[in-house]
Amino acid sequence: MKVIDVNSLEGVEFTGGISKRPVLEKDGMGFSVCRTFVPKGEPNHWHYQNHLEACYCIKGVGVLTNLENGEVHHITPDVIYVLDNHDDHTFQALEDTILISIFNPPLKGDESHDEYGNYI
Repeated sequence: MKVIDVNSLEGVEFTGGISKRPVLEKDGMGFSVCRTFVPKGEPNHWHYQNHLEACYCIKGVGVLTNLENGEVHHITPDVIYVLDNHDDHTFQALEDTILISIFNPPLKGDESHDEYGNYI
């Protein structure tokens, strides 16, 4: 059993915010969990070609845009979005936003985005 105080973790800066990553590949769970802070600002392009992701919004307001079909979704607290087809997308925080992000396969811990919005 592990108990982790997320506030005690160092944040990892990535394109569009800061991520605290309490559950990683080394933990052997088969997924990773991140507390992701996205400040209010311009849209961020993310395209996870090597990961599936589910995001649960716990604070803030954002706009998720599917770049493949143009669908736009408003993300508010208690809304979950699931990127189950390696969806090419943008996320724009209309106010400071906190997402709980679950990745499969799990992150190693130091990933950031490349020029295509993919984690490397």
